[in-house]
Amino acid sequence: MKPMRRKPSIVRTLMLSLVSCIAMSCALHAHADEASAAQPGNDDGPAYGPELQGFDYPYPVASFALTSQRQVVRMAYMDVHPPHPNGRTAVLLHGKNFCSATWKQTIETLTDAGYRVIAPDQIGFCKSTKPARYQYSFQQLARNTHALLTALGVSRATLIAHSTGGMLAVRYALMYPRETEQLVLVNPIGLEDWKAKGVPSISVDDWYARELKTSADGIRRYEMNTYYAGHWRADYEPWVQMLAGMYRGPGKDVVAWNSALLYDMIYTQPVVYEFEQLRVPTLLLIGDKDTTAIGKDLAPPDIRPTLGRYPDLAKLAKERIEGAKLVEFPELGHAPQMQDPQAFHKALLEGLTH
Repeated sequence: MKPMRRKPSIVRTLMLSLVSCIAMSCALHAHADEASAAQPGNDDGPAYGPELQGFDYPYPVASFALTSQRQVVRMAYMDVHPPHPNGRTAVLLHGKNFCSATWKQTIETLTDAGYRVIAPDQIGFCKSTKPARYQYSFQQLARNTHALLTALGVSRATLIAHSTGGMLAVRYALMYPRETEQLVLVNPIGLEDWKAKGVPSISVDDWYARELKTSADGIRRYEMNTYYAGHWRADYEPWVQMLAGMYRGPGKDVVAWNSALLYDMIYTQPVVYEFEQLRVPTLLLIGDKDTTAIGKDLAPPDIRPTLGRYPDLAKLAKERIEGAKLVEFPELGHAPQMQDPQAFHKALLEGLTH
């Protein structure tokens, strides 16, 4: 006679099902964690105040108060003195999606070489005032910067300017040529007139609506695809969180509004038509993988590939700026000073006039 096979109890069946579900859940979570780790990051992170309260800079930050457009505004800045001065001052001008803190390695390099380094945050950016009402122009930002340097006793300086800071530096050199010792433009935007090339205009209100949607994920994707040719490194992430943190904080609206006004300034005030008027020694340091062009996503599909072609734009700028020198980094993008600090700073120190 065959032995009788006992049917599994209901409790045992339920226990086996539960164990199976737990195992499957763990596997799914593990897979999700692996997928998350493969991404550059997520949208969680710190919240900062509208003037980047809570975010630490690499050097002490001072504040310069000035009256502008019937209100008192304050420019945050770092003023770093070298251990062995060479008698020269370098002024570092940040870009639209950057702050003076992103110049950390350049400040170290220049002060080691004997330069006094002044790195301001422009009005509307980072740790500086974000007014509820302000008419932004590169002329106004140049005047603000000139007032800061005058207050600090700097009568002549070398301007080292990145991205949007390049547009400001060109305007400054046109307004104050005698006080500009040298112009160093690091992947400046404004080497072309996007409006004339077919990028349509949008209103400040539309810019504002776009800026209210700013997130770390959006910043990261844009920078990875536009600045770094599809590559990402962990050391870029703090600068993403620096920007995104202001949009998570209590001052999100005023941050977005000022950003909208600044985008309108950049789009409507090209400096490219005045390159021939520059009369100061100029050095162009260009990462060729950069494809930055303001409003490119708004342009018709057939126009987009013609925008932000930095190898071509850099050569045209060199031809138009009298006596300009050009150094290209074929494998670098929008921020060569951050991507390959060693190569960038070697070229920078070699290119500074003596």
